Amino acid sequence: MKKPTTVKEYIQQLPAEQRDQFIVLHETILQSAPDAESCISYSMPAIKLHGMVVYYANWEKHMAIYPMPSALKFFAKDLGAYTTSKSTIQFPHGKPLPKKLIREIVKFRVSENITKKAAKKK
Repeated sequence: MKKPTTVKEYIQQLPAEQRDQFIVLHETILQSAPDAESCISYSMPAIKLHGMVVYYANWEKHMAIYPMPSALKFFAKDLGAYTTSKSTIQFPHGKPLPKKLIREIVKFRVSENITKKAAKKK
């Protein structure tokens, strides 16, 4: 895969059979943080608002979001059905995406970033 410079390029380079589901993930994330800016960071899509909110990517066997360890800890009870690590949640290809959970995670991260920004101003 050529190193993408935009999210559109990233999506265009995905295997056709995985593209539609990734677009659903992408749109779910964007709709959950309408004021956030979409970008490419570490060669993967991400959104930022007062700092990075979440990264997300497509892999051979799954898609993943990288919402920072604090979100994984906060939502740990809701993540039992998914493979996780200290900073990743994996969603297998071909299975329904937990859109409600993804929206909650993104909103949690936006709230964290807004709180951190407000604390820095004080």
